[in-house]
Amino acid sequence: MNLRFKIPFGVQSFEQIRTDGYYYVDKTELIQRLTESGSYFFLNRPKCFGKSLLLDTLKSLFEGREALFRGLYIHDHWDWSIQHPVIRLSFSNGVPRSREELDERIHDMLNTEARLFNLTFTSQSIAGRFRELIQNAHELYDQRAVVLIDEYDRPILDNFTEPQRARELRDGLNNLYSVLKDADPHLHFVLLTGVSQFSTASLFSGLNNLNDITLNREYATICGYTDEDINTIFAPELPGLNRVDIRRWYNGYRWGDPSATPAVYNPFDVLLLLQKREFHPYWFESATPTFLVELLAERGIFTPQLERLQSEASLLGRFDVDDTSSEALLFQTGCLTVHRVEQPLTGYWLYTLGYPNQEVKTSLNRALLPKLGIHDGPQQRLSLFKALKDHNVDALGAHIKGLFASLPHEWYRNNPIAQYEGHYASVFYSHFAALGVDVTVEDASSTGWVDMTVDFDGHLHIFEFKVVEQAPEGKALQQLRDKEYTAKYFGHGKPIHLVGFEFSREQRAVVAFEWETLREVEEWGRT
Repeated sequence: MNLRFKIPFGVQSFEQIRTDGYYYVDKTELIQRLTESGSYFFLNRPKCFGKSLLLDTLKSLFEGREALFRGLYIHDHWDWSIQHPVIRLSFSNGVPRSREELDERIHDMLNTEARLFNLTFTSQSIAGRFRELIQNAHELYDQRAVVLIDEYDRPILDNFTEPQRARELRDGLNNLYSVLKDADPHLHFVLLTGVSQFSTASLFSGLNNLNDITLNREYATICGYTDEDINTIFAPELPGLNRVDIRRWYNGYRWGDPSATPAVYNPFDVLLLLQKREFHPYWFESATPTFLVELLAERGIFTPQLERLQSEASLLGRFDVDDTSSEALLFQTGCLTVHRVEQPLTGYWLYTLGYPNQEVKTSLNRALLPKLGIHDGPQQRLSLFKALKDHNVDALGAHIKGLFASLPHEWYRNNPIAQYEGHYASVFYSHFAALGVDVTVEDASSTGWVDMTVDFDGHLHIFEFKVVEQAPEGKALQQLRDKEYTAKYFGHGKPIHLVGFEFSREQRAVVAFEWETLREVEEWGRT
């Protein structure tokens, strides 16, 4: 019989988890593999994904706190006679708004670490003090030092919408991190964690031996919970919760080829769900940077494409104040994850990205709708839900017409995003995705149209959305009839509604709406 423990929500202290009766998912086999495979590492994971706990576990391990690891995998695979001095820096607290504030924060951290070792500084500079701290700790312990840096990029991300300030803070961090390059004789192990992946050239001044394990399949589960973890470690908390819904809402993050790496859950979501016992977008509401939604809207992101967004590996790792792709932003912040990895040519890797789970899909589209000109309030969502629940396609058409009619012409004049070809399709798609129903994009492009399927309450709705110049052409529904892929939905025992919308670019309104229902495969070709 599984024992019940306390839920460790918000607890980032390894010692507290191990001594105060909390659930703990043992990651020490992966940690041992990491410590034996090299010395300098970088790991990117979204906010609230367990990075701080990982670093605290490493700190306790290198300090030789053997009692805390009893019963864990690594206990019998570690030399407890060796203790290393551990220097841990964290930028998780505070929001520096200038280089001076950042430098003051760094001085405070270095002074705190020096007091722990009973060391004093002779240098007055940040770089000099960090160098002294590493060297003197090595001499004091007669063992090389371990450096762990948590949220190494936080000061830059908190100021990302102010490029000049972000550059100044980047230079301040570079002043600190550049010390690591020449400190190799005094360093045993280094791990930096963060949300983004700034280029080595811009932030680490030649630290070219930093091993990025973000997409290394060996360490895909070093943060986060797997299905097995949920089913075993947290088994006593599962009664009363729908296991399928837990998986659909919160599972699905992958950092590597899905055929070779298991999906993981965000711990923040799981722990709050087990505590509060209700489904809610916990992580998205607390961890998604506000600048992301603003930037995506500014760039005119075509939201149906987020279902299947392709990117080269180099783009996923390109992140800097002056050069950041939308793909990198969405991937590194946790809004998209890896769905497929291909190597069409030797050395050329192609990644297909998509939403990790229902929480992110619903929440991101709901956040983007106001930027698309649609204030998707509870009444609008209720109206859409009722039309779908009642299987009333006419009401659905009236709802969509009203949705676009509510968008004032003043908004079109004042918002550049309205000029993008994909704006109409983005509104259409995101409105459904924000409701949380099962939406599938069959074919997505930014040319102003989208094919979309909604599977809800035993009915399938297959949509064709076309943009016309002015007058209705009456081709949307016929185009659905002509598409061969529609036939694949027969045999599921569900009524199929073919729904065509035409949107006039000039009138900025729905100018045509047609639909028909197919109930049996024999009806195909006779309707």
